[in-house]
Amino acid sequence: MVERLRAPKLAEAIAEHIERLILEGVLRPGEKLASERDLAERLDVSRPSLRDALALLEGRGLLATSRDGTRVTEFLAALTDPLADLLQSNDRVTADYFEFRGAVERSAAGLAARRATDPEREAIRTCLAEMEAAHRAQDATREAEVDIDLHRLIYAASHNLVILHVMRAFSEMLRRNIFFSRASLFARADVRDALFVQHREIAEAVLRGDREAAEDAAHRHLAFVGASVEEFRRDEERADLALRRLNRSTLLGG
Repeated sequence: MVERLRAPKLAEAIAEHIERLILEGVLRPGEKLASERDLAERLDVSRPSLRDALALLEGRGLLATSRDGTRVTEFLAALTDPLADLLQSNDRVTADYFEFRGAVERSAAGLAARRATDPEREAIRTCLAEMEAAHRAQDATREAEVDIDLHRLIYAASHNLVILHVMRAFSEMLRRNIFFSRASLFARADVRDALFVQHREIAEAVLRGDREAAEDAAHRHLAFVGASVEEFRRDEERADLALRRLNRSTLLGG
């Protein structure tokens, strides 16, 4: 972000520069930009030109300004919010979700094993260490959060911008428990242990550049999560049925 920008249409050049940072995932949806004065200094441009550039990006729906400052918009929300409502109303969607995610995650892990840079590998190592610390502390909530962080780092390390943005949007839906309750998944110690081992296998394969192992580990991980969620769903259905049978007398006459 410290490139010196000099162009005939400076505001447009600044806008294109910031837009590229958003596309590349340097600036992420929901993140707040530095103040206008600080940002102008860091980009080495005038504040009026920067102000015009920000207005251009607001017009494109990539930035939004409020009293709190200027933030990158959740620009895929127009797609994912209606989609989340639609998917949530269909019982078969969870299986389709895992089928889709399994295919994409496998590709993302394989690409990350081939393309990850040294800083990206270091970020994955750090994230894995945080996951291990949360796992040892039996902090299921923190471990679930780091789970999402690790997958997002792998999306970024794939250096495929479509995977990066689409899967980030899906991970937000996952955080909101659109497809299943992540709290229920991480509440079971045996499942949490298995998930930790699987995440470590994916990360370590990416770190050593083993594409085939990374793809296989990602595939096994998603298959396991999908099967676990289906098992939870069946258990809940059985419990509901048992309760209805116990309470059937309330539906009968005397």
